[in-house]
Amino acid sequence: MQKMMQQELMTEPKKIMFRQVPVPVPGPDQVLVKIKKIGICGSDIHVFHGSHPYVTYPLTQGHEVSGQIVELGDCVTDLAVGQRVTIEPQVFCGRCYPCLHGKYNLCEKLKVMGFQTTGTAGEYFAVDASKVDVLPDNLTYSEGAMIEPTAVTVHAAKRFPDLVGAKTVVLGCGPIGILLIQSLKALGAGQVFATDISDARLELAKQLGADYAVNTLKEDYAQALLAAYGPDKADVIYECAGSDITMDQAIQNARKGSVIILVAVFGKRANVDLAKLNDSELDLNTSMMYRHEDYVDAIRLVKEGKIRLKPLQSAFFAFEDFPKAYEFIDNNREKTMKVLIDVDPSEE
Repeated sequence: MQKMMQQELMTEPKKIMFRQVPVPVPGPDQVLVKIKKIGICGSDIHVFHGSHPYVTYPLTQGHEVSGQIVELGDCVTDLAVGQRVTIEPQVFCGRCYPCLHGKYNLCEKLKVMGFQTTGTAGEYFAVDASKVDVLPDNLTYSEGAMIEPTAVTVHAAKRFPDLVGAKTVVLGCGPIGILLIQSLKALGAGQVFATDISDARLELAKQLGADYAVNTLKEDYAQALLAAYGPDKADVIYECAGSDITMDQAIQNARKGSVIILVAVFGKRANVDLAKLNDSELDLNTSMMYRHEDYVDAIRLVKEGKIRLKPLQSAFFAFEDFPKAYEFIDNNREKTMKVLIDVDPSEE
């Protein structure tokens, strides 16, 4: 008799159920992972509220994840049962121009587990061995489930090639902004100037590496930036808030000829002053997810203690309390960083 497992299913916005499905059998090049922890990110919240433009219902969520290998496919030789792992959730074609040129994070047919294809939110998950990264012994499963967003920020940080010693700005201190602050410092940035409208988030930003932390509801951004960096201002500005206000702050106060990197995902079409962008010859760059090397760097930097994840862990919920996790996030937006689902609470 085939073994069954419990799997999360969002049938429509704000409606989550659980169903019994067969435990997947790994293919020849796959491994079967017993899922331990799942993180909830901003895009998951958009899915829950029905505001994500690229999903259809029903769907099983889960793309920030950790677990343990419990079975190997017949052709898998470089992994072992018992290894603690995280998963890279991108599903790409391998045939389009970006894929053939090493930029599979930009695949023309890109899908992401938990959004356009089945996610990991079940007791077990079968996945290609090539998408599995082994966790060091000093990382917990909870930290392992946070490697995915950390890889996002490592990739974003590296989009500015002259980072060592650079004066940087991070606009928006949500989970991605806080992780980016740490990634910038870990990769050699000289100083980080961080902004938000939440004192609680700014305090965490200072604890985790920001040299300056400014509440733009209380202080003028332009004056604070000049006070911190002088008339030469910043070398690069990272926009992590996804709002017209912060993008305008970036464009209007950037040093001429410098760089702005858009990290946040805008929920609607932005109203951007392109005339000022052009007049200052600003490079407006973007950052999209990550590649394998970013996962490798993210794991290394967490292992070395250069990026700290535990201070961002706001709350844990049992697997069957998935809906309560979203309720908690909605009711505690200002103080919530990362909420994790304990699919298997027996191990941290």
